[in-house]
Amino acid sequence: MTRPFPGPPRPPSRQLLVPLYEHPAERPDAWRRLVAAAPDLYGVVLNPASGPGTAPDPGFAEVAGQLRAAGVRVLGYADTDYGRRPHAAVVQDLLRHRDWYGADGVFLDQAASGAGLLTHYGRLTVAARAAGARTVVLNHGVHPHPGYLDFADLLVTFEDTWAAYETAEVPPWTAHHPPERFCHLIHGLPETRAAAAAELARQRGAAVHCAVPGIAPHPWDALPPYLETPR
Repeated sequence: MTRPFPGPPRPPSRQLLVPLYEHPAERPDAWRRLVAAAPDLYGVVLNPASGPGTAPDPGFAEVAGQLRAAGVRVLGYADTDYGRRPHAAVVQDLLRHRDWYGADGVFLDQAASGAGLLTHYGRLTVAARAAGARTVVLNHGVHPHPGYLDFADLLVTFEDTWAAYETAEVPPWTAHHPPERFCHLIHGLPETRAAAAAELARQRGAAVHCAVPGIAPHPWDALPPYLETPR
């Protein structure tokens, strides 16, 4: 008897940081699968409207509650525009994520990478922790100045396509820090390469990753391949 194809292999437990930028009303099955995958998740980025939006969204509030109940970090998305967005505007987003969705962490996107803005991001981190954030993630998308590790819990040091990831280089300074401090976000992934992406992230010193088949301009509308496969 022919056995059904088992789907892509599961990556190591507690390794996935998943940014699913789709409304729960439009992709309810994807959000259910994400909640069910709680043991494999580092956290989920909550992004109702390139931030928290201008009013609470019941759909996102519901899935955020389900994730928290399953023991998953809920990271509220805020765009920092590489340090150009005013401090007060970013903090307002973080407070809305906390008050409307119960976010217990923050995902600061488009984070600057140079040493010149360390003080700015340090202040944002202090404000986030004062607002109750237990986890602060900075998404640089590239390897930043190592000083950002002084105040963030996790640095996203790669965000690009699988084609770019295959030949990406890692600076030597990262080897002096625990892999749990680094995350790689990969899109445009061939579904057969999910295990290869997880292994390559491990080899490059990133204990946290997410690799999806989605492509630009909206790559984060997809889940990692093994989560897309019914089990």
